[in-house]
Amino acid sequence: MSRLTSKTRGGQTLVEMALVMPVFTMLLTGIVVLGMGVFYQQQLTNAAREAARFAAVHSATAVCPTVPRLPYNPAPEPLTYVRCDRPEEGWPKMTPHARSAISGLPRNDVQVAACWSGYRLGGGTGTYDAPPPGSYDIGGTPLIVSAADSVFAQCHIDGQDPATSLGLIGCRSGLPTMDEASAISESPDRLVANTVTAYACYVWEPPLAGFLLIPEQVTLRAVVTEAIQRQQ
Repeated sequence: MSRLTSKTRGGQTLVEMALVMPVFTMLLTGIVVLGMGVFYQQQLTNAAREAARFAAVHSATAVCPTVPRLPYNPAPEPLTYVRCDRPEEGWPKMTPHARSAISGLPRNDVQVAACWSGYRLGGGTGTYDAPPPGSYDIGGTPLIVSAADSVFAQCHIDGQDPATSLGLIGCRSGLPTMDEASAISESPDRLVANTVTAYACYVWEPPLAGFLLIPEQVTLRAVVTEAIQRQQ
């Protein structure tokens, strides 16, 4: 009887392990994959932050400015505007700088884009670098700028507002951008941007996606906005 009972308990243990082991393995693997996703998301945020900071520091009056698709106005006098680090070439200085902040995933597979936004006087097409709404003291003269007077022209990436529709932006090289200058006419009087928004993305293929019942591809995205610093 004791031998029979021992064999019965051993068989019961094997059956229990066969039932529990797949669930335990799936749970453990899911935790590992989730941790990888969180780490990759942090890396993308670092890349977007570095891109935004680089573009903010290397603004329109820098020796080699990182620029939007349309030039700023006015051009630095007496020189014409120099479009050095530009989107037509994939921002050859900003993009490598952003990718250098990444570790743990293929840097060349991380796509980077940026767009520029700014305030303009409400309805005006011949004004640029307008102050944001608020109270100001200019040479002892008080000035009140209302929200109707100063309108924020938000830029777009891939046809979407990165501040509100981040999940709708694609992830590929050469994403189309519409900068604040495109929000008004193509006249020589264009806006001077107040902020730059950098976007970084990566198409991730999670390991054992079919086993974990998650999509085979997950698009990770990050966006960071920085105020522009002028260099004299």
